[in-house]
Amino acid sequence: MRAWIGWWRLIVLGIVGVPAMATAAWAVEIHVAPSGRDEAGGTSSAPLRTVAAAQRMARMLAGREPVSVVLHAGVYYLPEAIVFTADDSGTAANPITYAAAPGEDVVLSGGLRMDLRWKPFRDGIFEAEVPEDLAIDQLFVDGRRQPMARYPNIDPTMRHFNGSAADAFSPARAARWADPRGGLIHAMHVHEWGDYHYLITGKDAENRVLYEGGWQNNRRMGMHPSYRMVENIFEELDAPGEWFHDTRSRTLYFEPPPGIDLSRARVEVVRLRHLVEFRGSSQKPVRFLTVKGITLRHAARTFMENREPLLRSDWTTYRGGAIFFDGAEDCVVEDSVIDQVGGNGIFVNNYNRRIAIRGCQIVGAGANGVAFVGNPGSVRSPLFEYEQRQSFKDIDKTPGPKGDDFPADCLLEDCLIHETGRVEKQSAPVQISMSLGITVRHCSIYDVPRAGINISEGTFGGHVVEFCDIFNTVLETGDHGSFNSWGRDRYWGLAGIDLNTVTLGEHKRLPLLDVVRPIILRNNRWRCDHGWDIDLDDGSSGYEIRNNLCLNGGLKLREGFYRIVENNILVNNSFHPHVWYGNSQDVFRRNIVFGPYRPIRVARPWGRECDRNLLHEPGRSEAGPANGLQRQSGRDDHSLEADARFLDPAKGDYRVQEDSPARTLGFENFPMDDFGVRKPRLKAIARTPELPTSQPKRITPPTEGAPIRWKGATLRGLAGDEFSALGVGRDAKGVLVAEVPPDSQAAKFGLRGNDFIQALNGRSVQNGRDFANEAAQAPAGRPLKVELIRNQRKETIEIEVDRDR
Repeated sequence: MRAWIGWWRLIVLGIVGVPAMATAAWAVEIHVAPSGRDEAGGTSSAPLRTVAAAQRMARMLAGREPVSVVLHAGVYYLPEAIVFTADDSGTAANPITYAAAPGEDVVLSGGLRMDLRWKPFRDGIFEAEVPEDLAIDQLFVDGRRQPMARYPNIDPTMRHFNGSAADAFSPARAARWADPRGGLIHAMHVHEWGDYHYLITGKDAENRVLYEGGWQNNRRMGMHPSYRMVENIFEELDAPGEWFHDTRSRTLYFEPPPGIDLSRARVEVVRLRHLVEFRGSSQKPVRFLTVKGITLRHAARTFMENREPLLRSDWTTYRGGAIFFDGAEDCVVEDSVIDQVGGNGIFVNNYNRRIAIRGCQIVGAGANGVAFVGNPGSVRSPLFEYEQRQSFKDIDKTPGPKGDDFPADCLLEDCLIHETGRVEKQSAPVQISMSLGITVRHCSIYDVPRAGINISEGTFGGHVVEFCDIFNTVLETGDHGSFNSWGRDRYWGLAGIDLNTVTLGEHKRLPLLDVVRPIILRNNRWRCDHGWDIDLDDGSSGYEIRNNLCLNGGLKLREGFYRIVENNILVNNSFHPHVWYGNSQDVFRRNIVFGPYRPIRVARPWGRECDRNLLHEPGRSEAGPANGLQRQSGRDDHSLEADARFLDPAKGDYRVQEDSPARTLGFENFPMDDFGVRKPRLKAIARTPELPTSQPKRITPPTEGAPIRWKGATLRGLAGDEFSALGVGRDAKGVLVAEVPPDSQAAKFGLRGNDFIQALNGRSVQNGRDFANEAAQAPAGRPLKVELIRNQRKETIEIEVDRDR
C-alpha cells in the first residue's frame, strides 16, 4: 500500500473515484530518491525509488494538473530505457516535468555498477570474474571512459583515432593473436571523407584477418591505407587504462592507470543503447513533457548499426540516441548534460514538432551530438547513392515534401557541444537531414572530427543557424568545413534538361523543389584549420549567408543555385567558387576578403551579382578599384582594394571604423561579442577560438603545377583546392588534363578537360612529365590503358597512340 498521503493526492484529483477539485491551483510533486521505496507515497519525506514508479504515478495525473517529478541526488541505474508515450503527455496548461531537485546532481545511467574482486594477472594487469552473459560495450572507472585493448596505443598527439597504423591488422600483426574474433577495425575513408567500422570474424591459415562491416559511409571507396586501428584484441592489452573482456572465460582484464586504486574505484559497464525515449505518432504524439537538469550517462556504442543511407549525401545513420524523440510535440530537454555516451546524444526522428533543446552540454558522444532526421518516404523522387541519376521527365515535380513524417520547427539553443565523434568520424555535433525549419541558436561547438554543423541535403529548408561559435572542426577528416552541406536533391545531375540554362526558362524553380524555404546562416563565428569555414558542397541551393565572421578557412560555394552571400568577413582567406552551373543566380556582395578569389572551373561572369566587395589591403591609405577581383569574376565593377580599418582585430573585433571604405560599399557592422552560449553556467566553461595574433597580411593564390603539352592537351599538377573539385584526397597523385582543344589528338583519343590521370599501363604517374615519359616508353602497337577520375568517378580508357606523331 502506498502511504496515505500519496493516495490522498490522487483522491483530490479525482483519479480514484472521487470528483476532482475544480480549483486545484498547485503543481503536484512526485519525489524520487535512490534511498526511497516504490511502495511509498512519492512525497519529499517518503520518496519513490525508481523513475518507473514515478512515471506510473505521473501518468495517472497527466493532463489534469501540472506534475513535477522531482529526482533527488544519486545515480539511477536503469534496467531499461524510460519510454514516454502519449499516455504520459501533459497539456499547455498542465505540463509534465521530470527534473533534478534544485542544486542536486542526478544521473540516469544505462550502465551497471560492478562489485568486482580484482587480483593481479601479469605485467600490471588485473583480472576479475564477471557475471555470465554480461556484454560490456564500454568500461568506466571513476567516471572516465577507458579504452579497449588496442593497436596502436592511444597517443593524444596523433590526428586520426589518437593513433593509427598501416599494419593495424596485417598478417604479421595478426600472427600474434590467438583468436581475434570479436575484435574491431576502425579505418578512415581513403579520401578521409569519414570512416568505416568492421567486426573481426576470425583469421585464415595465412593470418589474413576476416571481417564484416564497412557500411557506415555512403561513399564506399575503401579504407585509407594508413589511418586504421584495431581494438578489443586481448594480445594488445599493454597500456595503462586498457581493458579486455573475455566472454568465454567470464573474465575482465584491466591495466589501471596511475593513481587508480581498484579496491576503491567505482567500476561501471555500459548496457543500454537508449536511456530516454519519447515514442508517439503524428496521430497520438507525446506532448508537453520536459526533462530538466539531469545528467545522462552510459549509453552503448552503435557504430555497427549505422547503415541507413541519408539520400545521396555521404552519410549513413543509426536512428537512436541517449535521448530519442519519435512522434512528439512541444517537448523539451533543458539544462541537462549528456556525458560520454557511445552513440548519438539526442536523435529527433521522423514526425516531431516544436522540440526544444536548451541550455544543455553534450560532451564526449561517440557519434552525433544532436541529429534531426526525417523519413525518406516524405521525399519526392528520392535517390540513395551518389552515383544514382534520374531524368527530368520521370521526377515528381511537386514542390516540397510528401506528408509530415519529419522534424519541423524545432529549436537547439544555448547549448555547449564538444568532443563528439569519439568513435564515428562521419558525424557532427549538429546533423540535419530531411527536416524543415530547424533553428540552431547561440551554440558553442568545437573539438570534433568533421563538420560542426552538417546539413545533408536541401530537404526541406527553412533552417536558421545564428549567433553560434564553431571552431576546431575537421580535426580527423578532410575536404570539409566547420559548416558543411550537400544539395544532391531532385534536380542534381538530372538528365533531359540543361542545368546551365534552367534558371532562364519556365523551370527556373527546379533547383528549389526540395528547399521550400531558404536556409539562413547569420551572425556566426567560424574557424576551420583543415578545410573551409563555410563549405556549401555539391548542389547546395537556396542559402542566405549574412553577417558571418570567418576566421581562417574562407567560404566555398560549389555548384548550386540561388545563394546570397553578403556582409561577411573572410579573415586570412577569400571566396572559393567551385565548378558552378551557368546562370546560377548566385550573389556575392558587400563582403570583406583578405586575398584574391580562389575559383575552380567557373565561367565568367559569375552568378547574378558579384560586386561592392572590399579586398583588404593592410596599410593601404587610399582606396582603389579591385581590378584583380574584376578580372577574376567578370563583375566587381564597384569593388575596392583598401585597408578595411578594423576596430580591434587582435581582440577579434572586426567591425570597421566609420571612415572605412567598406562603409561606402554598403557594408554594415554586426556584433562581435554575441557568439556562442549565453547561459552563465555554460559560458564559464566554454572555450572560444584562437584569434589571429597580429594584423593579417594579404594572401596570395596557390600556384599551379608546371604544365606540359601532350598531343595538343595541356597537362599539369593540381593547384590549391582542385583536389576537392575532382573528388580526390588532398594527397592524391596524378596529372590534371587542364585543356583539350576539340580538334587535338588528345581529344580524339578520348581525353577530356578536367580528367585526372592517376596511372598509365598500371604504373602511377606523379605529374605531366611522368605521363609523357610513360606514354613514350610504352610498347608500340598496344593501346595505352589510362586510369583516371572523371566527374568524381574512377574510369579506365584505352587510347591508340601513333608513336610517329
